[in-house]
Amino acid sequence: MPHTYILRCADGTFCTGSTIDLARRLYEHASGLGATYTRERRPVTLIWSCEFSRIDEAYALEKRLQKWSHAKKLAVVEGGFADLPELSRARIAPRQARGAET
Repeated sequence: MPHTYILRCADGTFCTGSTIDLARRLYEHASGLGATYTRERRPVTLIWSCEFSRIDEAYALEKRLQKWSHAKKLAVVEGGFADLPELSRARIAPRQARGAET
């Protein structure tokens, strides 16, 4: 089954991915056969995953999550979906303020 997942790396950062075989992909990350990012930040721990019926859906969510801040990903992991709009506004407001200063 296709999955989107979030790993917590040894340095506290998150790695987001998608796969059709979650167990195999976790093994690859844990043994250093996964992405360069996780290879250099082992050990890694699976902290969240979501199952899909189609891989394109899992991949689309992966790409969306990869653009999110650490705080927004943490809200997803902790089930704090209600916090996402506020976290988005907090990230947009400083950009708008910088744009107004120039």
